[in-house]
Amino acid sequence: MLASRASAAEPANVTLCGKHCESGDIVVHDVPLPVDLSPSDLVAVPASGAYHRSMANNYNHVPRPPVVAVSGGRARLLVRRETEDDLLALDVE
Repeated sequence: MLASRASAAEPANVTLCGKHCESGDIVVHDVPLPVDLSPSDLVAVPASGAYHRSMANNYNHVPRPPVVAVSGGRARLLVRRETEDDLLALDVE
């Protein structure tokens, strides 16, 4: 679902893809999203199998995303996004 703003645009079935684990990953096929969706919009995916936090790792040295709880129109950060510094913190020299 489009999470960053409201849209009155008609929906169109799209395939949501991009950097999830690999660069060519497909997150979901044929999901209805507004036709005015833009690259700066935030799209919420309620479930994505093994790509959720419980199975997350730093494969390909990609930082893990934040964990955000949403209820009643309010969002609360539970776990902050990992940074490059986080990834390098265990490296020795």
